Amino acid sequence: MSGTQTIFVVDDEKAARDMTGEYLGLHGFAVELFDGGASLRAGLARKQPDLVVLDLNMPEEDGLSIIRHLKANGGTPVIMLTATASPIDRVVGLELGADDYLAKPCELRELLARIRSVLRRSSGGASPPAPAGGTPAIRIGTKWLEIDRRTLRDADGGEQSLTASEFNLLKAFADHPRRVLSREFLLDVANARDVDAFDRAIDVRVTRIRRKIEPEPGNPRIIRTVRGAGYMFCPDERET
Repeated sequence: MSGTQTIFVVDDEKAARDMTGEYLGLHGFAVELFDGGASLRAGLARKQPDLVVLDLNMPEEDGLSIIRHLKANGGTPVIMLTATASPIDRVVGLELGADDYLAKPCELRELLARIRSVLRRSSGGASPPAPAGGTPAIRIGTKWLEIDRRTLRDADGGEQSLTASEFNLLKAFADHPRRVLSREFLLDVANARDVDAFDRAIDVRVTRIRRKIEPEPGNPRIIRTVRGAGYMFCPDERET
C-alpha cells in the first residue's frame, strides 16, 4: 500500500517479537522483525525504516550500541523497550538520541500510541503549515532553530539534526521566552511520560540540548534551571 510506514522491531525473544509485529501489522504498518544487531544492520542495508522499536537487553549486542549506530547513520526514530535495564541505561539511551521508551512487558495499545506520536512529530505532522516564504529561524544560544527544517543551524550554515523530542522542547522554549516551564509541562511537550515515574527524562533531554546550544554547557545561561520549578529560556539581549 502506497504511503505505508515501515516499522523495524528488534527483539531477541521470538514470542515478544512476533506478537508486537503482528499487532502493528494489524494496525496498518509494514513490519519487519529482527533478532539482534547483525540482522538489523542487514535490513538497514536494503531499506530505511520510519521507526525502530528496540529491546535494550539482548545477548548478541546491547540496544545502546544499536541506538548509537542508528543515530549516527540517518537518525532513525527509536522507541526503547526496557525490561531489566537500569535507570542509567535509560538515561544513556535518551542521551544517545532515543525518542521514547516503555517498560516491558508493555501494553501494545500504548506502544502503538507512542509509535504514532513519534512518527507524527518526526514527520512534522503535529506542526501547522508554515506561512508563505517560510518561518524565520529563532536564535537559541550558539545556534539558530530552523522551524521549517526542524534542525539547528550554526553561524557558518552547518546543520545539526534534532530528535523529535529535542525539537519540541526547543520550540516550546522559543515560544515561551523568560517564562518558567514546569517539568510537568515539558513532559507533555516531549511525550516523555512513562508508567514508571522516571523523573529524569526531561533533565536528560535538557542536558542533551544544552550541549548543542550553550556556549558553556557546564555553566548554562540560555536554558536555566529554576530550582523546584522547572526550566527557563533566557535569550541573550544582544541577540534579540
